[in-house]
Amino acid sequence: MKYTLIFFLFLTLGLPAASQNLGLPFSKFYSSEEYQGGIQNFSIAQSEKGLIYVANNFGLLEYDGTSWRKYSLPNSTKVRDVVIDDSGRILTSGQADFGYFASDKKGSLEFFSLIDKLPSELRNINEVWKIYKAHDRIYFCTVDYIFIFNNAFEYVGNIKSYSSFESYHLAGNQIYINDWEKGLHIISKDSLLPLASGNDLAGKVLSGVISLSQDQRLVFTRDEGIYLHTVSGLKKWRYQLEGGSKINKAFRLKEGSIAVGTQNDGMYLINELEGVTQHLHKGNGIQNNTILSFFEDIGGNLWMGHNNGITLLELNLPFRKIDQYSGLEGTGYDAHLLQGRLYYGTNDGVYSQNLNTPSRNVSPLSQTEGQVYWISDYQGDLLVGHNDGAIVYDGDRLDKTQETSGIWNFQPLKNHPNLVLSGGYNGLFLFENQNGKLRFKRKLQGFNESSRIVEQDEDGTIWMAHGYKGVYKLLLDDKLENVTVQHYGKDQGLPSNLLNSVWKINNRILFTTEIGVYSYNQFSDSFEKDGMFSAYFDEGTIITSMAEDPLGNIFYIASQEVGVLEKQINGGYLKNHQVFNKIKPLLNDDLQNLALIQSNEVLFAAKEGFIWYRLDQNKPVTPAYPTLIRSIYLTNPSDSLIYSGNYNSSDNDESISYPYENGNIRFEFSNPVPNQENSTQFQVWLEGLESEYGEWSNRRDRAYTNLREGDYVFHVRSKNLYGELGEEARFAFTILPPWYRSTWAYIIYGLMVISGIYSSYQWIEKRNKLKTAKITSAQRQALKQKEMALQDSQAEIERLQTEKLENQIQSKNKELASATMHLINKNGFINHVKTGVTSVIKKTKNQEVKHELEKVVQSIEKNIAADADWEQFEIHFDQVHGDFLYRFKKRYDNLSPQEIKLSAYLRMNLSSKEIANLMNISTRGIEIARYRLRKKLQLERSENLQEFILKF
Repeated sequence: MKYTLIFFLFLTLGLPAASQNLGLPFSKFYSSEEYQGGIQNFSIAQSEKGLIYVANNFGLLEYDGTSWRKYSLPNSTKVRDVVIDDSGRILTSGQADFGYFASDKKGSLEFFSLIDKLPSELRNINEVWKIYKAHDRIYFCTVDYIFIFNNAFEYVGNIKSYSSFESYHLAGNQIYINDWEKGLHIISKDSLLPLASGNDLAGKVLSGVISLSQDQRLVFTRDEGIYLHTVSGLKKWRYQLEGGSKINKAFRLKEGSIAVGTQNDGMYLINELEGVTQHLHKGNGIQNNTILSFFEDIGGNLWMGHNNGITLLELNLPFRKIDQYSGLEGTGYDAHLLQGRLYYGTNDGVYSQNLNTPSRNVSPLSQTEGQVYWISDYQGDLLVGHNDGAIVYDGDRLDKTQETSGIWNFQPLKNHPNLVLSGGYNGLFLFENQNGKLRFKRKLQGFNESSRIVEQDEDGTIWMAHGYKGVYKLLLDDKLENVTVQHYGKDQGLPSNLLNSVWKINNRILFTTEIGVYSYNQFSDSFEKDGMFSAYFDEGTIITSMAEDPLGNIFYIASQEVGVLEKQINGGYLKNHQVFNKIKPLLNDDLQNLALIQSNEVLFAAKEGFIWYRLDQNKPVTPAYPTLIRSIYLTNPSDSLIYSGNYNSSDNDESISYPYENGNIRFEFSNPVPNQENSTQFQVWLEGLESEYGEWSNRRDRAYTNLREGDYVFHVRSKNLYGELGEEARFAFTILPPWYRSTWAYIIYGLMVISGIYSSYQWIEKRNKLKTAKITSAQRQALKQKEMALQDSQAEIERLQTEKLENQIQSKNKELASATMHLINKNGFINHVKTGVTSVIKKTKNQEVKHELEKVVQSIEKNIAADADWEQFEIHFDQVHGDFLYRFKKRYDNLSPQEIKLSAYLRMNLSSKEIANLMNISTRGIEIARYRLRKKLQLERSENLQEFILKF
């Protein structure tokens, strides 16, 4: 009884899980042509930055979310396994070689082989099939040996097989080794430790080991199915694959399910409690049935390596596709769950799916071909709004009405439980329950507009929203035959007559318009903005579909977003819309619609079928991956790769310098978030040229040309589909100045400028000197001319002055000569008179007369000696002879007055006789006086006295 209760408990818990698997996960297939590698993919790993690495036939593949790269081993052989250690080194093994890839200074991956570190006798190896990293050990596995290295890649030792190693498996933190003859072992302390009952697996080809507990594990074999291995032995597990498919790989997912890859039957998902929950194969979602490897990335996505290609399954998304791979054809319009069967309405007809069967096959419902708009139920019957009219299906029989064409919807008529109101292409129709069958009753008169969106309020008033004519309020008469119509548009408070819709939310009639949500005010008979949703939707949000589930959650489709308002315990809502960005481009853009299946569960009408979503199983969106700079090229004159993107450029703080002629540079960048090649956006900023980040763009490269010299830092950041920002990447570099703007050039320029200034100064100085010389010469010439003219003038003046002076001198000389002659004549006359008187004295006898005459002679002599005219003579003499007397007396102050007079007379070039008359002495006395004067003047005998005085 206890185990029965547990079984039913597990079964009850499993029902929601089964519901989770409705539809197929989103996927992306990469063909060998796309990744440009070999067909087989043996192992997959992911770096800390999010880069995906694949062990491929042609080498190591690298995927950055945008493009693929390939790296070869030195011997260009197959790569069998890839593991990334804590340091970011990419451990790789292949044929006859093993080692690791690490990035060089340019960001390119370079392979470092470890085979040379093996003992020489062990180096001749074939395939290195697997690599395991456990604690401080790295294990490289071959058929005969397992080589052990430490984290520093130092050889520690080896483990030799008993016969040959058949397979290797990692479960939890335990490495399992299956020896072909000895069975299953674990590695413990660098040696093999046999498991209890492990020899039961000897001779079996193992595909995987999954730990259930310390002593229990699932063992997947290639050819014999799945076993439960315990200490008590080996037995078949209760769940097996369909048709005994060959198993290539088994892998435990983080959420607990087990992914099983087969040789030719695709992939199975197994739940330990339920068994197989999903089977993906070439006919329902994947494009290759051979699965060689599995890997779950940091975002919860499952990567599968095929025999030809790689598939990405986005198991982390809370969405599943129900489309042609599920058996559903056409564009989705509406869906409805009725009695365990899910009905889908597409443009191709109605399809059904029985959710109570394991296969859950989707199949078309016959006689429903064509455009379907609406699916609902009434008293157990399925109602279908179809382009051909109304369809009623009771599970066995399908009836089409002949009286109508083009039915949009159905609404049980308020207060009339046996009547159903239907909106059609040309008005409203009534259907009636007759003996348990819904039959057409009549078309309502008075209203002929196409009525695609219809709702009823609590008092039975019918509201119809027309796509471009506005809103109609419809009232039925008591006989339910005629309609009273009242139209509402812009004059009644609506923003316009366009894009109006009506919905019933929280038992209220709400109207979505071009600029938000409105409600009807019956007291003013007009429309007004409804404040309930203003906190959740921006002004201008156009909601095209809206539905409320039984828990009060409101799902919606709007012009710019899709989402759900999750009901909170306080009565408010929590808006969740980022995760729905994934499905927005996939939705039906004809008549957008969402169909509630049950609480928290909804189907969105899509271009290809439907997209299933369950709110209570909502998972976190993909974590934000870092932005990566993948390549940097110098583009002048041709592309030259300078950085290959395999080290973290954000940690490269040292600026790299490039010549000025390489100032043309192109950056290529990416974000490794999977399956968002066309939706991830990027912002770039070149610090040093631009002031801030630019606009968001889907471009994954940016080129700059003709950069001037200076320091630059290139920044790039990304934003994924859900609006999450990826970590910024940056790259610092310096453009060196051209040689003519380098430091040395500026020094040379400075010296040249100084030299130029100096030369210019010298030239200007020389020029100025020449100019000055010319000016000076001209001035001198002019001055000379002026001087000459002046000299001429002065000469003329001097001549005139000389003439004047000469005239004056002549005049003075004439006066002086006249005075001198006068004196001479006077003295001569006096002397003559004296002589005559003296003669008379001598001849007279009369003493008295004689005495008187003697008085006269004395008077004459006194008159000659005291002649007062000398002073006047001296004045005139100095004026004529340049102060001769003044200078002569000053020079020779020992001369007597008589000698001064003699000198003056000699200056006048008078003869001795003339001087004798003037001085009243004899000629002999003059000679004596001349002699005395020479002596006082200290003249040599050769010197002429008169010439000396004339020259003085």
